[in-house]
Order: sequence, then structure tokens, then C-alpha cells
Amino acid sequence: MHKISILIGVIILLLVVDSCQIPQISLKTEHKSAPSSYVDSADTTNMVAQNWRTYFKDPALVALIDTALTNNQELQIVWQEIQMTNNEVKARQGAYKPFVHAGANLGLDKVGRYTSQGSSDANNEVVTGKQLPDPMANYALGLNASWELDIWKKLRNSTKSAVFKYLSTVEGKNFLVTHLVSEIANSYYELLALDNQLAILNQTIDLYQNSLEIVKLEKQFARVSELAVRRFEAEVLKNKSRQYDIKQQITETENRIHFLVGQFPHRIRRNSENFTDIKLQSIQAGIPAQLLSNRPDIKQAEQALMAAELDVKVARAEFYPTLMISAGLGYRAFNTKYLLQTPESLMFNLGGELIAPLVNRRAIKANYFSANARQIQAVYHYEQSILKAHLEVVNQLNNLENLRNSFDLKKKQVTALTESIDIASTLFKSARADYMEVLLTQRDALESKMEMVETQKRQLTAMVNIYQALGGGWR
Repeated sequence: MHKISILIGVIILLLVVDSCQIPQISLKTEHKSAPSSYVDSADTTNMVAQNWRTYFKDPALVALIDTALTNNQELQIVWQEIQMTNNEVKARQGAYKPFVHAGANLGLDKVGRYTSQGSSDANNEVVTGKQLPDPMANYALGLNASWELDIWKKLRNSTKSAVFKYLSTVEGKNFLVTHLVSEIANSYYELLALDNQLAILNQTIDLYQNSLEIVKLEKQFARVSELAVRRFEAEVLKNKSRQYDIKQQITETENRIHFLVGQFPHRIRRNSENFTDIKLQSIQAGIPAQLLSNRPDIKQAEQALMAAELDVKVARAEFYPTLMISAGLGYRAFNTKYLLQTPESLMFNLGGELIAPLVNRRAIKANYFSANARQIQAVYHYEQSILKAHLEVVNQLNNLENLRNSFDLKKKQVTALTESIDIASTLFKSARADYMEVLLTQRDALESKMEMVETQKRQLTAMVNIYQALGGGWR
């Protein structure tokens, strides 16, 4: 007995010494520093506190987003991922609790007569005058339990890591929602812009058609040549052909929205009138530090980082000894009529097992180093997400300012060229201007109107993008 105690002590000493020989690595610390403001102002008011239902004023757009949040397939796929990570949390929570199994066993044994067990069974009696049966049945009924004592917090850290991964998946869903809301809004405004460009093109074709009729009359009086007639005819045909390009873009944009809202094609209800008169909201960007709590992608990266730190601790605990306790309680007999006799058929066992890797620990070391590498990756990804978010906000703030100035100039350009059309037509009728001046003026006016609509669309898109960049749209 003394020798066995010495042997157990030696084994425990080897396990402890071996566990101390763990490669030393250090966790990387993340940096959360950010500028104090985006611009000179340090106003902390942030527009993302406004729910998307009130941020977007168009009822048709709000209805589309509502439908998408219910029907979008990509969002539903992410919901299932959330369910899977939630189930993983539940599985990890059960890992550090005892496992208890109930079972029954039925078997039949036939041993050789000239063996130690066979000769012993032949000379034993169950009761006086009645020997053990040969072959002998084996009936068993009982409970078995096993429990890994979480002395190094390996299982608890694994559970916490699963919780953070679950939270990261939830933030990933929120990030997808912000993208979905902004993509639908941008596509909707693109659709309105295309409607307006088509209307402008139709009006311009009518204008060209009227000018063509005037040129034909002027040709009859020999005031212009056939060349003028052909040039105006070509311009009419060119713009009629352009109509079909815009109609195709409208179809594709509508179908892009249909895909996002999870519906088959139909005409999207919308109000395209007064598109260039849509008022833009005032921008309240707040301060960069608010991005840490408003941007779902930053919060997702943060949760993933916390999970990665715990995974390193879990991988480190694999070097330490594992203590397992097992126990069993039940009944066993060769005949069912003796099966539940107590204490004769009662059996039980209780044992403990302490194990740790001694030789060839490459797999454990590799997993440990990989966990550390993933933690470093998570730090860089977290810092990158903060930097990316800040730059996106700065880009959109500058974009909005430049687009506002550009739109104001476009409006003035359209006004000037629209007035020039009447002037050029009057001068042409009085033979004080060449037909090319009329043609070029009308062409320039058309392009300026189309560009003004495009600039307005870009302004509205920038308003959507700044709302998303600041972390709005998922609440």
C-alpha cells in the first residue's frame, strides 16, 4: 500500500511539473483612442438616436423597409445563426455539470470449464444444492455519473466565450439590418431619380419635336438646309433610344428592391414628384467616441475580441491536469428474480481520475498558439473597425457639404439654360441665331437637368450613408 501511495505521489508530481512547462505568450491589448470630434464643433448630439421610421419621411419607403425586415432571406439566415450560437451557449453551460446516464444491460456469458472462472463457478452454489447456470445470463439496471471538476475554469471560460460569440452574432444581425435599411433607401431614391430623368427626357423630346417642326418650316422658306432637319431628327431619335435605357434601369432597380424585400416583381408604389425639392435633414454627427456604442460592426468586433481572449485561457488550461469523478449505482444478477434483491444484487462504484499530457503535446501547443494568433487578429480587426467607421463618417460629412454646394450651382445652371432655350428659339425665328445654337442650348439644358437630378440623388444617398455610418438604422 505504501508503494502505491509513493507511485501516486510521483505521478501527481510529474503532472504538476509538466503543467508548469507551458509556453509563455502575452495577450495583445487593444487601443480605443479616437479623435475628440469630426470637425471643429464638439456637439455631442447624435442623429442616430432617431429611429429609422422617423428618419425617413416617405411612407412608401418606410413600408418597403418594414416588409424587408420581415421577408428578407439573408436576414432570416442570420437569425438561424443566432439560434445556433444560442444553442452552443446552452451546450457549454451543461458541460461543467455532472452527466448522469440511466441504462439497462442484458447479456449471456459462457466460459470454459477448465478456466479459473469456469472451475470457480462450477464449485459455487447460488443456494444450497443449486449451482450457477451455464451459460449464465447477465441482467443489469442502474445509473452512471461522470463529472469533470472545472478547477482551472476551462469549462466556465469556454461558456463565457460562447456567450460573447452569441452576442457578436446578434451585433452582426444588427449590422446587416443597417445595411438592409440603407440599401433599400438608396435603391428607392435611385428609382425616384430615374423616374424624374425619364420625365425630363420625355419633356425634352417634345421640345426637340417642336423645334424639328419649326426647322422643317424654315427649310420650306429656304432659311435652313436639309442638314438642320437631319440634325434635329437625329437628336429626337437619340433621346427616344435613351428612354429605353432609363426604362431598363428602372426595371432593374425595382427588381433589386423586390429581392431585398423578398417579393416577386410588381410595380413599386412611390411618389416621384418634386424630387429635386426634397429637403435634407440637418446633420448631427456627435463625437467619434459614440461610434463604439452605436456601430454594430464595432460592437461585433468587440464581442469577438472578448471571446478570443477567453479562448486563449481555455487553450492554456489544456496543459493542466484534468480531474474526473465517476460513480455508478445499480443492480446486477444472472436471473431477473434476483435482480432487485438488496443488498445481495446491489452494486456501486466510485472513482477519480487525474490525467494530463506528458509526451507529444504538439496538438495542444498548436491549438494554444493558434488561439493566441486569433486573439491578436481580433485586436487588429477591432481597431480596424473603429478606424474604418471614423473615416466613413468623415468622408460622408465632406461629401454632403460638397454635394450641397454642387447642387446649388446645378440649380442655377438649369435656370440659366432653361431661359437660354427661349432666347435661342426667339433669335432663331428672327434669323438672328443659327439652328446649331438652338440645338446645343437644348442639349445642354437636358444634360444639366439630368445632372441636377443625379446630384440630388447623390445628396439623398449621402444622407442615408451618413445615418448608417454613424450607426443608425438597426434600432
